[in-house]
Amino acid sequence: MEPPVRRPFIAGNWKMNLSRDESVALAEGIVEQLGEASCDVAVAPPSLYLDAVSQAISGSSVGLSAQNMYHEGNGAYTGEISATMLLDVGCKYVILGHSERRHILGECDKAVNQKTLAALAAGLIPIICVGETLEEREAGKTQSVVQQQCEDSLAGLTNEQMAGVVIAYEPVWAIGTGKVATPDQAEEVHADLRRLLESRYNSEVASAVRIQYGGSVKPDNAGELLSQPNIDGALVGGAALKVDSFLGIIAAAK
Repeated sequence: MEPPVRRPFIAGNWKMNLSRDESVALAEGIVEQLGEASCDVAVAPPSLYLDAVSQAISGSSVGLSAQNMYHEGNGAYTGEISATMLLDVGCKYVILGHSERRHILGECDKAVNQKTLAALAAGLIPIICVGETLEEREAGKTQSVVQQQCEDSLAGLTNEQMAGVVIAYEPVWAIGTGKVATPDQAEEVHADLRRLLESRYNSEVASAVRIQYGGSVKPDNAGELLSQPNIDGALVGGAALKVDSFLGIIAAAK
């Protein structure tokens, strides 16, 4: 049986950037110039602007993603946002466990796991981020760190649930630094992740899960990264804040 063809997936994480008007203008520009993309596309604006961006991309092929959520459905959790609320404003995806949340805000694998299970139960597609620091890479711990993050963040998922998850490998040392993992470095980790999925689940799940690369992806390096056999897309930061650069990366995903 032929393995499934994994449709490339390019998502733009806008992080804590842009005003409401700038967010809407960026979303509208992407929709207007995108045309017929050969990949799935999503944008993740700040939570305050999810509703406005949802309206701006309505009727297009661009999906809406949140940057985070809480694992409870409702209640006395001041400042948090639930999966139900994200669905209510049109979200299809949610980014979970981004390195900035792990390393700046102290989010642990257990919290990511709780959020992942809640997102799946609600019908959202989680984008689970994993990646090592520079110190961990230089100490030869990349494989063990990424594997541990993956195993703990995805604990308890069934085969069916896992097939609906997106993983993003984002080496912490390459996020916003201008440094980029070489295609060989990135492919090595992506291949390791796919072998891990095969051992934990089965070959069908492993071959179905899309694994994005994130870390200073730009139009001029996207083509070589995305041509690697186990790299199925990109989670884009700074280059997602301008229409031309984001579309340039999308164009490379063929």
